[in-house]
Amino acid sequence: MKKWYCLGIIALVFNLHTFAQKATNDYVRLFGKITEKNSDSLIVFKGRTKIKRINVNKDGSFADTLKVKEGFYGMFDGREQGFFYFKNGYNMKITFDTKQWDETMDFKGNGEIPNKYLFRKALYSEKATADKSIFKLGNDEFTKKIDEIVAGYQKILKETKGLDASFIALEEKDFEDFKKSSVDRYNKTTGLKKHQDKILPKGMASPKFVNFENFNGGKTSLDDLKGKFVYIDLWATWCGPCKKEIPFLKVLEKEFHDQNINFVSISVDRVKDREKWKKMVTDLQLTGVQLFANGDDSFEKAYEVSGIPRFILLDPQGNIVDPNALRPSDEGIRKWFKEVGVK
Repeated sequence: MKKWYCLGIIALVFNLHTFAQKATNDYVRLFGKITEKNSDSLIVFKGRTKIKRINVNKDGSFADTLKVKEGFYGMFDGREQGFFYFKNGYNMKITFDTKQWDETMDFKGNGEIPNKYLFRKALYSEKATADKSIFKLGNDEFTKKIDEIVAGYQKILKETKGLDASFIALEEKDFEDFKKSSVDRYNKTTGLKKHQDKILPKGMASPKFVNFENFNGGKTSLDDLKGKFVYIDLWATWCGPCKKEIPFLKVLEKEFHDQNINFVSISVDRVKDREKWKKMVTDLQLTGVQLFANGDDSFEKAYEVSGIPRFILLDPQGNIVDPNALRPSDEGIRKWFKEVGVK
């Protein structure tokens, strides 16, 4: 009797273990800890679709499960976002410090290899693609530069051992897509530049804005700013890429504070969002000249603005230096400022 009883217990334990293993393989288990958390949750998304909200405890710890279709997913912590590779069966510990998201992101457990690769790739990509002035290069020089960036991606992929063949195939396709999209953007930028050079040539008197509300009080017109270079940022409170440029713009303003250049940020928010604009200027401690267009889009139309942020540089006489200037985050902007005469 004892023999059969023991065999029954063994069978039950085996079945439970098999069931648990099968259940584990049916979902992704994520857990870990965030240092200096930005919010009480992590939002997991794919494309524009929210997949799940993961609660983050007071001490920054979190744990949850996801049932997913194998592939790439985003995760947003309230301020920053990163991209991950999830597959049912992963059991992964994630730790990071929000002050240095990419640099401190670490993974342990099943699923760590592709995700460590992705964040190494992200760090490389951030540096390799930072210089947007490459879109002003000649065709041969531009192609050579893109090939160098792709070679860097391929080197990281080759050096990462243990990746699935299917994952490698996805990455190789991503490299091809990056090259194609870069060439498409270059061709579009070149065409746009030719068009802008024709209708907004260097040296032409800039279209003007008149009596825009100044955050510090009163009204400001473009003519009020003559005597110095004017670096204009067209932005809005709802614009994610605009907000990403703000930290770089603040650093740039500080560096060039005593030089012959004014930094002017023009909010193109809707009239009803005026208070939202004022609050963001206060909350983010925005510097430079902060203006509100208040529904007047004549300046935007004159510059044929189709997307923001858009940066424009004018000389001290109010003439156009570049109608589509480098962004503050561009590594080449300081050198360019000096080349055009900012000092």
